[in-house]
Amino acid sequence: MPTVPAPPTAPPKPTWEPKHQEPPYWLRPTIRIRLTLLYGGMFLIAGILLLSIIYMLAAEALHVGSELPFKIVSGQVTSDVCNFSGITTNEAANAAMNTCVNHQRQQALDTLLNRSLLALVGLSVIAFAFGYAMAGRVLSPLGRITRTARRVAGTDLSRRIELDGPDDELKELADTFDEMLDRLERAFTAQQRFVGNASHELRTPLAINRTLLEVHLSDPQAPPELKQLGKTLLATNERSEQLVEGLLLLARSDNQIVERKPVDLAEVASRAIDQTRGEAEERGVEIRGERAPAVVQGNGVLLERIALNLVQNAVRYNVPEEGWVEVTTELQSGQAVLVVSNTGPVVPAYEIDNLFEPFRRLRTERTGSDKGVGLGLSIARSVARAHGGRILAEPREGGGLVMRVSLPV
Repeated sequence: MPTVPAPPTAPPKPTWEPKHQEPPYWLRPTIRIRLTLLYGGMFLIAGILLLSIIYMLAAEALHVGSELPFKIVSGQVTSDVCNFSGITTNEAANAAMNTCVNHQRQQALDTLLNRSLLALVGLSVIAFAFGYAMAGRVLSPLGRITRTARRVAGTDLSRRIELDGPDDELKELADTFDEMLDRLERAFTAQQRFVGNASHELRTPLAINRTLLEVHLSDPQAPPELKQLGKTLLATNERSEQLVEGLLLLARSDNQIVERKPVDLAEVASRAIDQTRGEAEERGVEIRGERAPAVVQGNGVLLERIALNLVQNAVRYNVPEEGWVEVTTELQSGQAVLVVSNTGPVVPAYEIDNLFEPFRRLRTERTGSDKGVGLGLSIARSVARAHGGRILAEPREGGGLVMRVSLPV
């Protein structure tokens, strides 16, 4: 007997829930609707007030204008306003009374006009003051967004607007800005973590290599060829360590300096000169210059890195004979200024900006040079920006550069 097929089962009910339907645009408390209601209500209130004042002034003027400016006493017309003296005929009396009534009406109209103008001036002042206050209240979220954006511009990505209030365009803008800051902070934190981990992973084998090379070089029985190879490898390893340290410092110095302490640029420059003096004597470069006290708020280690990088570059990129480096510090217009100038090869003006890019040198220098890893000026610029300052380079007449670091006091 043939089997009867089972009836088809009903499709499963969807498990998803419909999205929340937003109210129509004209029902949302948008800025356009709020401003329309606000200014429409202000105009209505101002119109009612002005109409009421004009009505009261007109009623008072009509009351004054309806009173006769003359009266009849003992068969004679007398008035304190009009002049009825010398009237002998009825026609003259009627003409004088008509003139007097017209004069009284004109006075009432003039009084109404003057008081209306005063009322209009008073209402205008009140309307402007009230409108200014209401505009400030409506635009206060924009001020909050602007202040937060300025703090974020100082690389403080932890700031958020968190705007409260009606679900209007400003709140939508603030929420979008907060979401963007969240993504930027996550990306920036991930970058910093990656740089830190990568630098740590790179420094460990480099330190092991340096230790092994130093141990082999300390062996007195090692042949001269092996010692020469070990010195070459040790120099290469040291260069790699400098590269890793420079990358780590470059990544860290892009942050805003949170903990600041008083630092004297003159002392920082003197320490940098002491560390570079031996190399300068070997190259026959004279270091000179007067350093006046110039105290700033910042990180002493990073500021010393700026001075050290600039002085080292000035010593290494110099002329073979009778070269000099001048290092000065001073206060100018509320800023602490560190200036490092040196003799050296002629630098074209169009290559100045390229010197601050990572791994960029003059076109005569390559990565095989023993003068650095190409990160000194990049690190100096990043550290200066982190302190709220800037660094400028100018070609010196006759060859060399003039490096000027300006930091707020």
